[in-house]
Amino acid sequence: MRIIPAIDIIEGKCVRLSKGDYDTKIIYNENPLEVAKSFEAHGIEYLHLVDLDGAKSSQIVNYKILEQIATKTKLKQIATQTKLKIDFGGGLKSDADLKIAFESGASQITGGSIAVKNRAIFEKWISEYGSDKIILGADANNEKV
Repeated sequence: MRIIPAIDIIEGKCVRLSKGDYDTKIIYNENPLEVAKSFEAHGIEYLHLVDLDGAKSSQIVNYKILEQIATKTKLKQIATQTKLKIDFGGGLKSDADLKIAFESGASQITGGSIAVKNRAIFEKWISEYGSDKIILGADANNEKV
């Protein structure tokens, strides 16, 4: 089993929402890079980064935060160094958004509502990038997806 912590971003800050309600936003840290480095220092190799601004606006917004974390974290391993592996989600609705996410340092992306609202593009992404780069995120409530 792999534990993957998440950092949710609104306006460049680390936040928590209650039941996905933006009105319940609580800022728990103003510096996502600091939080990512803390996870990394504790042996975390994978990070789930969620662009909640992007999810709300239906286009990627916080790609600079992704880029900062991807370029300023390093995992020290035996004889090699690799970057923290970042799974990115939120606001990915087009090929251009996907390109921005990968160019900004995402190791993989999580598609959620896009898989339902535009199944064809989601399937195209899986065909083009492979299932190791494109994953489906499905939230559940009352035993329903």
